[in-house]
Amino acid sequence: MVVAIPVGLATTWMLDTLGLRLAMILGSWLNMTGAVLRAVGVLSAVPQWAMFPMVMAGQTLAAVAQPLFVFSPTKLAALWFPEHQRATANMIASMSNPLGLLFANLFSPLVISNTHSLLMLLFIYAIPATVVCFLATVGIRESVPPTPPSASADTSNSEPFLQGIKLLLTNKAYMVLLLCFGSGIAIFTCFSTLLEQILCVKGYSSGFAGLGGALFIVFGVIGAAFLSFLVDKTKMFTEASKINMCLTSLACTGFAVVCQMREQRAIVIVACVLFGFFGFGVYPVAMELSVECSYPVGEATSAGMIFISGQIQSIIYMVLLQALTTTTEADPSLSTCAAGGDANLSWMVPGLVMAGLCCLASCCFVIFFRTEYRRLLAEAAVDEDDSLRAELEQALGKQAGSSTHA
Repeated sequence: MVVAIPVGLATTWMLDTLGLRLAMILGSWLNMTGAVLRAVGVLSAVPQWAMFPMVMAGQTLAAVAQPLFVFSPTKLAALWFPEHQRATANMIASMSNPLGLLFANLFSPLVISNTHSLLMLLFIYAIPATVVCFLATVGIRESVPPTPPSASADTSNSEPFLQGIKLLLTNKAYMVLLLCFGSGIAIFTCFSTLLEQILCVKGYSSGFAGLGGALFIVFGVIGAAFLSFLVDKTKMFTEASKINMCLTSLACTGFAVVCQMREQRAIVIVACVLFGFFGFGVYPVAMELSVECSYPVGEATSAGMIFISGQIQSIIYMVLLQALTTTTEADPSLSTCAAGGDANLSWMVPGLVMAGLCCLASCCFVIFFRTEYRRLLAEAAVDEDDSLRAELEQALGKQAGSSTHA
């Protein structure tokens, strides 16, 4: 989270100025190098003093690569897909990241339990990173298609980077989206990171927490697919975002309540499912909405700044929520947490604060966010001009034909 903040600004500039191809190739090489360094860092041949710095160097390179991929779906959708497919394309690209995290979280314990080798796990991680690096290097030939799929694709780099940042900072609708949806990203990060700690003090096993986290992601992808398809058909970006953020707040509030109950596995799972379904569902739509309200600023800049906002707020929320766990649990004997002070901590207040922050962000978004769909209006204007030009040429053609005949 920390590395993504300063690197994110450079990433948005690279994507909007140098294009997708260079950014994807650079990201894949950084990711592969980081994965290999982590694996090499735990080899027995490496001196003890060099192990930790090498592993952290690999982790840092992977963190530098992350924004290059996370910021790219909106740019990819704008450059390669027509207006009736952009939200769906954004969803497919965006949701590949949490699906990858889900696969890693499910696969890692199996590898460790069967091999008892961290080296084997890190080596397995390095394999897909290497394959993707090869595919990106030899397979990505162009940043844009031969024929632009929409009028806006021709002008996606129309605003210089610094001018684009200035336009974003003076755009009221965008700043509301930046703060409110960035808060939503932060809450999701906290939920994913702290889920096991929140549940273990109430007697739920780490396996159950893992199941809740997995269903949180799976149903989130389903929700994102459904909502993106709907928005592509209706163009109701604002309405869909506001409704989903309100439903996400209700689901977060429900989780904050039911996670304090013992032996209520079904209800806790339902809360995780609903939280993921509504919360993840709004992500690709909100990213497209950021482009619509900030056009003609570059797509990577508008989407990337929201992600950076989410990372900054994630750090603040993580520190805040963990600082609020000062009250000891009434009955720590039933805790399944690992030995230590965590077994005696109560997460009731942090859970309620997290729900309150989610509700606050949703209320502010519903009340203060108003915008025109600038990109769609610009495309409609271009289409209208093309239609008028075609009609004029046709009329002139007929007039010329009549003159020749006469």
